[in-house]
Amino acid sequence: MAPVSSQDAAAVFDPLRPALVRVAYRMLGSVAEAEDVVQDAFLRWLGIDRGAVREPTAFLRRVVTRLCLDRLKSVRRERAAYVGSWLPEPIVESGEDVVDDVTLPLLMALERLSPLERAAFLLHDVFGLGFEEVAATIGRDPTACRQLAGRARAHVRADRPRYPVPKEWGLEIAKAFFTASRDGEMERLRALLAADVTVYADGGGKATAHGAPLSGLDSVMLLFATFASAFAESRSRLVRYGVINGLPGFITVERGDILQTTALELENGRIVGIYVVRNPDKLKHIAETLH
Repeated sequence: MAPVSSQDAAAVFDPLRPALVRVAYRMLGSVAEAEDVVQDAFLRWLGIDRGAVREPTAFLRRVVTRLCLDRLKSVRRERAAYVGSWLPEPIVESGEDVVDDVTLPLLMALERLSPLERAAFLLHDVFGLGFEEVAATIGRDPTACRQLAGRARAHVRADRPRYPVPKEWGLEIAKAFFTASRDGEMERLRALLAADVTVYADGGGKATAHGAPLSGLDSVMLLFATFASAFAESRSRLVRYGVINGLPGFITVERGDILQTTALELENGRIVGIYVVRNPDKLKHIAETLH
């Protein structure tokens, strides 16, 4: 039998690539890391006897998950030394995206899990695999996988969206927040925020951002009051509104030509979380789409 060509291998792999990147991104919280892992999986796919693989989707998902588990060891060490607040790289939803309930707060909650808990939870609760397949993927027996997923579920339950917000309504709140915050309309801004609102800003030491998360309505209002003069002097340039990691938000270019994403977590009609990413390393994939 003639060997299967690399073109034939790519013909099988390429349609699966977007789904594999989704798995890797939710495991790692990094677009670049996810794409690297999936490319590593493709190179492994080229180097095996593909004729012996009965289910390429399951096989490749297994390869990607195991590569992610290996990579998480070094990733967790790097994030422990990260400058300021760490946020996942933002993904801005397009019309073709598959939407699930892995929102930005849930991605952050997944960071508190062990790698195996994270894998079991994502594969079973998010991607809908049975525990037999989860077990084959992460190399544990089904009972252990059930326990791993259960522990993870208990840890992240509060960070899953209990009352999903209709997309149009969420984007209307994002528009109102952008206008009030950039125009210095403090009373309108206050009306949009919950009493326990928290601001997270990720500059990664490469763009200006306050360090630790800032919580409480008065503290957050004071923060935006200090920004008011800067916004008045150099107006943010709105790129577009959109859904960012499952949350309504917007992309802007700020003073100094700094690209920024802002995502808003909503609860009971008020903003409870403001997630700002300014680290240019985390926005390269977005910047590329703007040129």
